[in-house]
Amino acid sequence: MVNKNGKISVADNVVQKIAGMATREVPGVHGMGSGASRTFGAIRERIPGSSGPNVSQGVSVEVGETQAAVDLDIVIEYGVSIADLGQAIQRNVKQAVERMTGLEVVEVNVSVDDVYLPQEDNNNDKNNEDEKRVS
Repeated sequence: MVNKNGKISVADNVVQKIAGMATREVPGVHGMGSGASRTFGAIRERIPGSSGPNVSQGVSVEVGETQAAVDLDIVIEYGVSIADLGQAIQRNVKQAVERMTGLEVVEVNVSVDDVYLPQEDNNNDKNNEDEKRVS
C-alpha cells in the first residue's frame, strides 16, 4: 500500500497469524492443519522451551500489494454445520485481516480435513491410564 507518506507492506506470516487466530475464535473449530501437520505440531508443543502452538498451522496465504487470499485447513467438532461454520470463518477471517492490515481479502477458502469426535479424548485418556497401571 502506497500513500503520501510512503509505503506500507505486510509480510505473509503476519497475514497467516491473523487468519489463524481469527479462525480459532469461531466456535466449532477444534484444530487446524492436515493430519501430518497436526501431528508435527503436537510433538513441537511438547518440546520444553517451545513457543507453544503455531497459530499459522493450517493457514496458507498469497499476499499482493493491496490484496490477499487465504486458504485454511481445519478440523471441526462433531455435530457442527460445516456450511454455517465455513461461512462464519470466512466472515471472521476477512474482517480481521482487512481491519488489521488494510489489505482487501479477495477469498477465504476453507477445507474441512477432519471431524473431532469427543470419544477420541476418552480413548486417549483410557490408554494413558492403562499405560500408567502397567508402569
